[in-house]
Amino acid sequence: MKRSRASAWAAAQLVSSGLLVTFLLLPVVALAVTLDWSDFVGGLRNPLLVPALRLSAVTTGSSLTIVVVLGTSLAWWIARNPGPLSRSMEAISQLPAVIPPAVAGVGLLLAFGRRGLFGAWLSAHGVGLAFTTPAVVMAEAFVSAPFFVQAAIASFRRLDDNLLVVGRTLGASPFRVFLRVALPLAAPGLVAGAAMSWARAVGEFGATLLFAGNLTGRTQTMPLAVYTAMESDLRAAQALSLILVAIGFAILFVLRRMAPGGVLPGTAPRGA
Repeated sequence: MKRSRASAWAAAQLVSSGLLVTFLLLPVVALAVTLDWSDFVGGLRNPLLVPALRLSAVTTGSSLTIVVVLGTSLAWWIARNPGPLSRSMEAISQLPAVIPPAVAGVGLLLAFGRRGLFGAWLSAHGVGLAFTTPAVVMAEAFVSAPFFVQAAIASFRRLDDNLLVVGRTLGASPFRVFLRVALPLAAPGLVAGAAMSWARAVGEFGATLLFAGNLTGRTQTMPLAVYTAMESDLRAAQALSLILVAIGFAILFVLRRMAPGGVLPGTAPRGA
């Protein structure tokens, strides 16, 4: 009786798991199998591709730099200063991950747009952010920051406090301990978090569209180019989509190689 129940449970797990994996994989497979090689090459010749690819490379690189520099400092402070304030700051840092991207775009527009809270002051001084390339960087940084910050916090919290104490007893300053001890030890988790953050920035759509617009060569990133191509050339949209899928697979490979114990940022290790 027990053996039959165990077999039934195993079969139910296999079926349910297979259904979900199939559902997740089918759209990706459909992108590839419904486009032959000649159509793929033709799609790559679409004039939207090169400007969007160039702009995505520049803006995601810029946003990642901002997120890593500022996010590393924030994550270190949160990890080393437990208390109500650090918990509040950690919660705030995760807020962009749980609000819809379109809401983020509206918020950025109301904060930094020409008539926004801070944008009005900038506009008075001749600076306009909305619907510009810097707006793309801001939108990407806003939505991608939580992925790096959370991974960095987890990496810093896993550090052995004794190693940090030894560094201080040997006369190293707090900054030197952070630079020479903490960063090298936490590096795999930081790299994995940066990869996840960059992936989120590459795929950003809603906040960018509402705050930066969809201007070719200026604010039109790869996801926006896919959206535009869908209106006139499906094969171009598929080709652009397959490039983004390839980028996604490459990032997953990096995450699996770099994350401690093969654990993706934001997930619990096995047995935890």
